[in-house]
Amino acid sequence: MSPIEKHSIIEINNVTKDFGSVRALNGVSMQIKQGEFFSLLGPSGCGKTTLLRMISGFETPTSGSISIAGESMEDVPPNLRPTNMVFQSYAIFPHLNVAENVGYGLKKLKLSSDEIEGRINEALKLVDLTGYGAREAHALSGGQRQRVALARALIMQPKVLLLDEPLSALDKKLREAMQVELRRLQQTVGITFVLVTHDQEEALVMSDRIAVMFEGEVAQVDTPEFLYREPHNKQVASFIGVMNFVPARVIKSSLKSVEIEVETLGVTKLPAKKKYLAGSKITIGIRPEMLTIVYDKKLKQQKTFEATVSTRSYFGDMTYYEVLIGNTDIKANVSMRNTVGRPVLEPGTKTHVAWSDDSLTIIDDN
Repeated sequence: MSPIEKHSIIEINNVTKDFGSVRALNGVSMQIKQGEFFSLLGPSGCGKTTLLRMISGFETPTSGSISIAGESMEDVPPNLRPTNMVFQSYAIFPHLNVAENVGYGLKKLKLSSDEIEGRINEALKLVDLTGYGAREAHALSGGQRQRVALARALIMQPKVLLLDEPLSALDKKLREAMQVELRRLQQTVGITFVLVTHDQEEALVMSDRIAVMFEGEVAQVDTPEFLYREPHNKQVASFIGVMNFVPARVIKSSLKSVEIEVETLGVTKLPAKKKYLAGSKITIGIRPEMLTIVYDKKLKQQKTFEATVSTRSYFGDMTYYEVLIGNTDIKANVSMRNTVGRPVLEPGTKTHVAWSDDSLTIIDDN
């Protein structure tokens, strides 16, 4: 993102949504900035799609308010909002060709045929479909249908593009390619994209910021890097990637740092998020890639613990191990890149695992 602070284009203030006796959203507030790629991430049923539909106008809040570009959206229908939406199913008209699908929304604008043709060609070029205008919809691949849906949405020049899990129907390889393509497209057009997804990797790859949601509430809004490294609580830490949780006890604490004794790892000092009571129990988190299996005993680092390989999963470039720490029943996940000459350890192998102070983070148990 630009070092210059961007102003908010979407303001969501204390929004609640009830469907009968079921509360889908509970007091949600957030600001989405002009020109950023913003993702609403969470498991099924967390309220992310409901929130997207309220931004678009297809649902109305039970209470609270939503404004876009400084204007209240109360009683503003979807067709009069400065937004456009790409649906999960793409909603391509099967009886129209590509150009007719892309230019469908321009009919109401009273443009000349030359202007319409120019806007269609521009939109097709934007999504890398130049020359596809005459192709019938049924002859398109899944990725091409998605590009047509994007072109049709962008041709209306919205201030905000809303995307409801647009990649979920694609196979893994195409989905990964389209993640890069969507990010490139957003940076090219420079407008705000708001994506709904349950796929953590998808959100991390594409987003400037992510709102993680559970049970109708926002748990954390941050950049992908900060969400991954400094999750606010166990729920966020577990949902964003894999996190090892290890119990610890506070020895002493100040407003700047806390000295702790981590079970099986020993005593260490970490930056403090707040002041902790001496003797209180806390949880420490460490990502699998922050742990390193020590293959050469001569290179064994000072901070290591004995471990026994419990299971291993081989993924070609990486091997993921689950190990038992020392003589305890505490399990830890370790991920190691498969480099030339590095052996793959079998279950039952005794080894050592190295760690460093800066790889640890304090996790709120709430």
